[in-house]
Amino acid sequence: MTLVAPTRTLIVGGGGREHALAWKLAAEPGVNEVVVAPGSDGIALEPRVAIRPDVDALDPASVVAAAREASVELVVIGPEAPLAAGVADALRAAGIAVFGPDAAAARIESSKAFCREVAEAAGVRMARGAAFEDERSAAGFARELAGATKSGGAVIKADGLAAGKGVIVADDATAAEAAVAARFAAGDRIVVIEERLEGREASLIALCDGRDALALPPARDHKRLLDGDHGPNTGGMGAYSPLADLPDAAAERLVDEIHRPILAELARRGTPFRGALYAGLMLTADGPRLLECNARFGDPETQAILPRLGVALGPLLLAAARGDLSGARRALGLGGSIVPTRSESAVAIVLAAAGYPDRPRSGDRIEGLDDARRPGALVFHAGTERLEDGVWVTRGGRVVTVVGRGADLAAARAVAEESADRVALEGVLRRHDIAAEPAVAAEAGR
Repeated sequence: MTLVAPTRTLIVGGGGREHALAWKLAAEPGVNEVVVAPGSDGIALEPRVAIRPDVDALDPASVVAAAREASVELVVIGPEAPLAAGVADALRAAGIAVFGPDAAAARIESSKAFCREVAEAAGVRMARGAAFEDERSAAGFARELAGATKSGGAVIKADGLAAGKGVIVADDATAAEAAVAARFAAGDRIVVIEERLEGREASLIALCDGRDALALPPARDHKRLLDGDHGPNTGGMGAYSPLADLPDAAAERLVDEIHRPILAELARRGTPFRGALYAGLMLTADGPRLLECNARFGDPETQAILPRLGVALGPLLLAAARGDLSGARRALGLGGSIVPTRSESAVAIVLAAAGYPDRPRSGDRIEGLDDARRPGALVFHAGTERLEDGVWVTRGGRVVTVVGRGADLAAARAVAEESADRVALEGVLRRHDIAAEPAVAAEAGR
């Protein structure tokens, strides 16, 4: 088999993850154009990239029409909401190759209770936990876990999509009960309660074709808003790759232990998964445990992972969409289950708007974006808008992700920090400890 690159690709979404995907795909050999719908003013700056702000990413008919109008060979769905809305289903029904699971398979993310059900059936180790539909039973189980676990406390999760912010980590039984009450008061029909594990978190994303899986290099996301792993959970304030505590050989074993069993179980249920299967892990003293699954590329992990890839991504996404990752592996001469990478490291720092994550402020002027693009640095837009006079302003919670590349994590972190310092934004929220030892140590308890 010869790997085929999609000459024209449509990416659904408009955030930092989609900007990174557009940057990567548009620069690969054989590519004529990448269309991003709806995209953003920042994404439109990339060469060979066009945006379609008129497209509704949550309307399957709108996305199908855009794919046909652009004559694309592949559609890549970035965010989780279009997957849950059935956009991938509509594209496949129209005969268009799409990298992203159908809505039924995307329940692995849109329902944490369903994820636990699938993982248990597949024999994948997770934290002890259960899903509840009534507050009294949930509060009782949370108290039980808080008293029985070594770390104390419990983890309370919204069952549905919450943009990465639906998890509350409670430090004791009182806090756990309060978190359960808060979730039900917010209108949640199902709440998932899990034990609080000790260890370090890691993200392992695999490209999947319904049967086979090929992992991207592992990364580590920093979810808490503030330095030292303090403050509320967010969609992610930074990430880095590679991980010293999850080398490639260990990552390949996890694909066999987690991704492939989950793929097999979903296929057994008649809902094969073609897309990016994200495994959120806790590396405990007792071995890795699965915390949750996502049905798409992570954000901001994608921004730290893609600059490290040693091969073109587009042909792999197209092979997965067509159900032939094994052929792609043979074409690349791969004997293992991980995508070849460059030896360099990458560190991604998110700059967020004042008020994030609860009430992000819009309309603040952003300066220094051009200066931040120093050698070795990348700037991916997420919540920005360019006004008619050329001024950039905020239009979302996470504004930009600044990525530094270097020979090792220390060098990459230095580039990312210096580049982030060049961006001026009133009330900016950012962490200064992404990939730093204090941050890694703080992650040891969850």
